Amino acid sequence: MSEIADERGALMSSSALHQIPSQRPEPAGAHPLARLSAEEMRQARAVLSAAGLVQESTRFTYVGLEEPVKGEVLDPGGALVPRRARVILLDVATGLATDTVVSLTKGEVDSRRVLDPVRDGQPAIMLEEYIAADEIVKADAGWQAAMARRGITDLDLVCPCPLSAGAATKPDEQGRRMVRVLSFVRHREADHPWAHPVDGLVAYVDLTQRRVIELIDDVLLPVPAQEHNHDDPEYVGPLRTTLKPIEITQPEGPSFSVDDDVVSWEGWRFRIGFDAREGLTLHQLSLHGRDVIYRASIAEMVVPYADPSPARWWQNYFDAGEYSLGAQVNALQLGCDCLGEIHYFDAVVADDLGEPQTRPNAICMHEEDFGVLWKHTDLFTGSSETRRQRRLVISFFVTVGNYDYGFYWYLYLDGTIELECKATGVMFTSSYVPGSPFADEVAPGLGGPYHQHMWCARLDMTVDGVANTVNEVQLQRLPVGPDNPHGNAFTKSVTPVERESQGARMAEPASARAWHVVNPAKHNRLGQPVGYALYPQGQPVLAADPSASISQRAAFATHHLWVTRYDPAERYPSGDLPNQHAGGAGLPTWTAQDRDLTATDVVLWHTFGLTHFPRTEDWPVMPVDRAGFTLKPVGFFDRNPTLDVPASTASHCASPAAEGESGGCCSS
Repeated sequence: MSEIADERGALMSSSALHQIPSQRPEPAGAHPLARLSAEEMRQARAVLSAAGLVQESTRFTYVGLEEPVKGEVLDPGGALVPRRARVILLDVATGLATDTVVSLTKGEVDSRRVLDPVRDGQPAIMLEEYIAADEIVKADAGWQAAMARRGITDLDLVCPCPLSAGAATKPDEQGRRMVRVLSFVRHREADHPWAHPVDGLVAYVDLTQRRVIELIDDVLLPVPAQEHNHDDPEYVGPLRTTLKPIEITQPEGPSFSVDDDVVSWEGWRFRIGFDAREGLTLHQLSLHGRDVIYRASIAEMVVPYADPSPARWWQNYFDAGEYSLGAQVNALQLGCDCLGEIHYFDAVVADDLGEPQTRPNAICMHEEDFGVLWKHTDLFTGSSETRRQRRLVISFFVTVGNYDYGFYWYLYLDGTIELECKATGVMFTSSYVPGSPFADEVAPGLGGPYHQHMWCARLDMTVDGVANTVNEVQLQRLPVGPDNPHGNAFTKSVTPVERESQGARMAEPASARAWHVVNPAKHNRLGQPVGYALYPQGQPVLAADPSASISQRAAFATHHLWVTRYDPAERYPSGDLPNQHAGGAGLPTWTAQDRDLTATDVVLWHTFGLTHFPRTEDWPVMPVDRAGFTLKPVGFFDRNPTLDVPASTASHCASPAAEGESGGCCSS
């Protein structure tokens, strides 16, 4: 894992770039969903220390806001909602883990539960454990000998890569806090190690006992020798000189406003949140004063690999639950990560000792032009009207080991919501074995193993209120017959998802399947229930066999959609602690309750992702690949809600509208 840079970076001095200063999160207690401040994190640590729960060997694997029950937040006449923090502690000397909730309002520990690592799983892996794993394997005589057999003698240039261990497969692994370590080697300090995998060798490391408990030395494979450094001018070659500058300016400033963490833009209103596990969260998203989503986040992400070899079969990473995705957030740079009139939000996360750390420019927000919104040239009246689409972008980037992930929430003028996940960075490599059915050669002797990136979005819906129903809507083809004599007819089917036992659904691109979240008690002027529709991309779900341990641990990724009834304790689709969990936690357990889903408070869990068969063009650094989903209003409005968007005007219009005329350069 690479450390997160603390510098903001030099700002580009172009007139097209303008940074709007970040505002401090609102003070403690101002709102039940306000982000935890640095002061509150220190207070939580102090309360736990006073209760005797913090020793020299105690580490803080998670510190986050313990969000109140939705009803308490939505009740305008309710009493003051107490502020609480959830803290997961780990004693690195004994392996004892404790799940605690601290009342910041009362200054005391509300609850404390000692975790059973066999039943509950392990807390997330910490930065200091990455460092410890490096020291442990390099001190192991067996590992040193395995390196020597491969002709590697300068161990200072070896980069052990500690990876989550997955489920325990042997009796002596039960209850151990483990990582499994693959290694890479550099030729020199500036050489990127990913080009030189030391394949066929893996060390199983007990982090508590600080020793290698098993060494798998499967096969001697050649270590690819060629360097491929994307930041080396000699390797890259001359930079192109043909790109002309693009400037994005808003002379009158942006159209959005920010009051602490509450954003208002073109009828949209929502609250910014940030969590060390999930990263960016959006709260109480409404449009023109009408509720749409109570809470939206990426609740989990898993990256399963396809290689069944003894050294690699266990490779499956939960980037949120095992690696604390949000804590790996980048400090974004103006003009590089974001372009235009930018508003930045800093993020505060706790380090392994529970001390708050501020990550500057963690969240970027700006407006973008997005082409044509609507357009029509009428043959009868002669009118010609065009309106341009615009979107608000709220984004953040994380670096989790070799991969970099960007998460982009888009809000549009017409009520559309999109999430786009961008995968880039450097692929996890292998030595290429000619004819391998599990990898492609991306450079001489270098393999790109087949793998998937599977995200799970948690969408706590409140479409015009909390009493919602989910309908599965799709194309229905009709056979030729008395009602379809010419064979041209087709219709749609609407099937309500009435119980949780029916809520695990698959996308069907061939039938344009979508899921409409409707409020049966609220209707538009045509008597139709108001709603929002989830449109999936419909890419493959988890490719592993149902009997595989990853299929049990990441069961959320076996379906594109799960629907559950709201429960404040149900936050993560693979359960609270997926690290080394045996499987079955989260969605399979919750949906087994088979709760009624009709006109009630529903949560959507949407799985989407990428199946990556690496290309030569993905090496040595991968151009962005994208995955996501779309939410659109369906009957939420009585007509096109963007008729009031004015025609665009610009200094380069060929014939701008004369004074007193309606419209601008996009109307006639």
